[in-house]
Amino acid sequence: KIIEIQYNQLTKETQKQVDCLADNIYHEAGHEPEDGKVAVALVTLNRVQDPRYPKDICGVVKQKTRATCQFSWFCMKHKPVDKAKEVYEQARNVAVHVYVNYEKLPDITGGALFYHADYVHPRWKLEKTTVIGRHIFYKEKGDERI
Repeated sequence: KIIEIQYNQLTKETQKQVDCLADNIYHEAGHEPEDGKVAVALVTLNRVQDPRYPKDICGVVKQKTRATCQFSWFCMKHKPVDKAKEVYEQARNVAVHVYVNYEKLPDITGGALFYHADYVHPRWKLEKTTVIGRHIFYKEKGDERI
């Protein structure tokens, strides 16, 4: 059963993790449809479940590999100071919903650990799982978790 909970009902530590998830959703998919926001949240949480990534959401969002940020917005020198309030609230609502219901939600990304915008063309040797909004999602070839 899907749990409906409000942000202010979460513990302070959980709020911190949800804030990192909301920031990632906001910057990565703030203007995507809701399923695009959910998909970014799922990839973030899929990484938390994978032993090769940090064990919490903030660690995953802020992770760098050889000075390269996993989520490009996090390393941008000119991060936007003001968040568009309505867009951020939507991102935070999605973050709370996905965080609380992660185990119960269908993974619309097909188990993806990676994605990029459709206007970027990385030379990844990964298996494409789906396209949602402006993002293309991938998992490693042979990854049968989903």
